[in-house]
Amino acid sequence: MSISGRSKNILCLVSAGLIASATGAVGSAAQEDSSAVVAIHAGRVIDGLSAASLGPSVILIEGDRITEVGPDVVIPAGAREINLLDATVLPGLIDAHTHVLFAPQDGKNPVLEKSVAFRTLEAAAAARLSLEAGFTTLRDTDSEGADFADVAVRDAIAAGLIPGPRLLVSTMALSITGGHMNHVGLAPAIDQRVPQLAVMTDTVDEMVREVRRQVKYGADWIKLYATGTMRHVDRRTLQSLAQVDEEQVRAVVEEARRWRRDVAAHAYGGDGARAAVLGGVRSLEHGLLLEEDVLELMAERGTYWAATLSNFTRSTGLAGYPDDFVDRLRSRHAEAFRTALRLGVNIVFGTDAGRVPHGSNAGEFELMVALGMSPMQAIQSATSVAAELLRLENEIGAVKPGFLADLIAVDGNPLDDIGLLKDVGFVMKGGVVVKETK
Repeated sequence: MSISGRSKNILCLVSAGLIASATGAVGSAAQEDSSAVVAIHAGRVIDGLSAASLGPSVILIEGDRITEVGPDVVIPAGAREINLLDATVLPGLIDAHTHVLFAPQDGKNPVLEKSVAFRTLEAAAAARLSLEAGFTTLRDTDSEGADFADVAVRDAIAAGLIPGPRLLVSTMALSITGGHMNHVGLAPAIDQRVPQLAVMTDTVDEMVREVRRQVKYGADWIKLYATGTMRHVDRRTLQSLAQVDEEQVRAVVEEARRWRRDVAAHAYGGDGARAAVLGGVRSLEHGLLLEEDVLELMAERGTYWAATLSNFTRSTGLAGYPDDFVDRLRSRHAEAFRTALRLGVNIVFGTDAGRVPHGSNAGEFELMVALGMSPMQAIQSATSVAAELLRLENEIGAVKPGFLADLIAVDGNPLDDIGLLKDVGFVMKGGVVVKETK
């Protein structure tokens, strides 16, 4: 891959944090000359929409937007040209389930052993890693006890203070007393004084009030824990404890919609997952114990599913549980994924990054393909399908005129080897080159 000298200079500025990566959640990027015209010569294009790749093409960019795509595009005089004829160009990737404020690799409890300020700095580093890995947009699915620090990280990226993907954030998730994200094992006198990893809401009124508070302080999405965590899964029956009923879910969804927000529900399966789908959540997260009847409901209602295969395959999140229990969980998850594919559920790319190392997001592609997705389906789950989930299908997720110039490139053809997406050599976000390797 090659790039003009001016682009290399821009890259240096971006690395120094001097160029804006976005002006808002889906806003324009560069502080450079907004009238600049860039022409990318691509050897192959996967546009995020079509069933097949396109051959050699020119992608014309003005400012932060794509203006033309095709083999016969006329390049204006004075345009800056970037040679990617040896590469496949794709839309910038979207990871729809991440936690930039969670970095468990050091083994420390994020609430008990780290300040919010330190976690925010960690999040800035995590965001940069994801961007350099080719993920130009992230949905962050709760701050895990860091209050509204994800809003600050989002806004700092948008203001050009730090490099990173555009973020859509969920701030503090809603759980219940004794439920998921409520500390376990602490003495009552201590537990009542320690910040929790989520906001405990036990009634409809409390849930509605909390939705309003989340929106007030900057939430783009609302996150709801519809089932418990691993400690709430019955090891004999593999049933997960339901934390909410349909009425409670519907109240959260309706209040969120009042403020033009959507709801994502953490749910493993069982009654909690069913209540989440019937209550109208836009996406269901994890779902490793989903039954076929719930998957049928999801297909019927258009509910999106972020399966986060990486969390249950690549992470150490299941460490400490008996091997037979873990094997059964993974088997059920794989079964649910294959069933969802057969039923036509909207499967969206999501990794639970934070549970797996930030920047390693693309490992999810291989897991999806291993369970029956075609490489093109997997790529579209992280481009056009993810954009639809985020209601940004007219802004991102495709190489198309009028769309934001979020583009990545890899050597070779990822339709032949999906693992190539783990080695992204070129990244452009909003018309600004943020990574280029020889």
